[in-house]
Amino acid sequence: MNTELLEALTILEQEKNISKDTMMDAIENSLISACKNHFGTSDNIKVIMNRETCDYAVFAEKEVVDEVMDPALEISLEEAEQIDSSLQLGDVAQIRVESKSFGRIATQNAKNLILQKIREEERKVVFDQYFEKERDIVTGIVQRYVGKNISINLGRADAMLTENEQVKGEVFQPTERIKLYIVEVKNTPKGPKILVSRTHPELVKRLFEAEVTEVSDGTVEIKSIAREAGSRTKMAVWSNDDKVDPVGACVGLNGSRVNAVVSELRGEKIDIINWSDNPALLIENALSPAKVISVMADPDEKTAGVIVPDYQLSLAIGKEGQNARLAARLTGYKIDIKSETQAIESGDLPENYLEMSEGVFESEYEEPYEEEYDEDGAAFYESEYEEDGEASYEESGEEEEASYAEDYEGDDDISFEESYEDGSMDDSDDGYGEDEIVFEEIDEE
Repeated sequence: MNTELLEALTILEQEKNISKDTMMDAIENSLISACKNHFGTSDNIKVIMNRETCDYAVFAEKEVVDEVMDPALEISLEEAEQIDSSLQLGDVAQIRVESKSFGRIATQNAKNLILQKIREEERKVVFDQYFEKERDIVTGIVQRYVGKNISINLGRADAMLTENEQVKGEVFQPTERIKLYIVEVKNTPKGPKILVSRTHPELVKRLFEAEVTEVSDGTVEIKSIAREAGSRTKMAVWSNDDKVDPVGACVGLNGSRVNAVVSELRGEKIDIINWSDNPALLIENALSPAKVISVMADPDEKTAGVIVPDYQLSLAIGKEGQNARLAARLTGYKIDIKSETQAIESGDLPENYLEMSEGVFESEYEEPYEEEYDEDGAAFYESEYEEDGEASYEESGEEEEASYAEDYEGDDDISFEESYEDGSMDDSDDGYGEDEIVFEEIDEE
């Protein structure tokens, strides 16, 4: 038994996942190559190897002749009889070849052949390993910055996170662990080339599959994702079980599940909405947190007209059009958003629509506002924005909706601070991307 060779092959199999049979084939080929370099030909060389004990022998098959013309292929009768007395003219003699007799060049070539086979098999094993993970997420360790690219160690292979696949504003430190989406794995002569991304929409989907049990087992399906990496993501979900709320399952208790994904994405905002086969309802949900008056969708043309209240127009469009843009990507529809005033001017709404709305508003809310103001002295307000249209935001100290009485006369001065914040998503549909109003009451001395 060739103990040393057997141990070496066993170690290779354990560390590099290269099978013993593959390496034994490489050894046989290297011996044949050495014989070719030593004798000038390998056509008559035969290698016999025991796969269990790793014992091997090399034989040269030579024809027995009276007069030797080619020593590499022929042997004289006298020499053949010394090896085997039963050999006669025309027979084929098996001449044992000792590998120790090979020259330095032949030995070096055989060694290089074995090493090359080891490298090829190692690259093949690594390629197969990561090819199975294509379109999936992996955890990588940041090594260093190479220009504007980042070198990432994935374990048995290195990947390069290019500038185009990086989220703007993200900065990583060496040895930091990050989640990456494997876009593609290519097999090249220098080894597998792994393309990874931090901006791909599927990264969000895979993160939810890892975090949410209902998504991984198929109870909740992620129907569509629209993402602007580093800023905001909209995701439409659907439940195959009537007893399971898809949005609630993805959000988790106190937002624990969605917060884990947001943390991995370095604070990227995520909107989760209910998927619907009804295009109008889907578009209405996609424009959340903005409230919608009506949606007119054309499934054939993939276009939709949306009417929102005047005070919700800027919220529906979003900062730099982001909310409307993501909603269009999510639904696949070209969305045209109009305010009430614009809809009346274009004839989409009747001319007395605003008067009808004001009548309903006054009959429903006038008394509660006056009672609350008289009893508690709460201040109500109505602020208007005239960017893309009018947008008014209404709040009160105790009630969710109230109006500000401009003729409010109290003992306290009221100051308002208004600032735009994107705000993270919670269990409700609103609270994200709206203007936040801060009250400060200053007592007069």
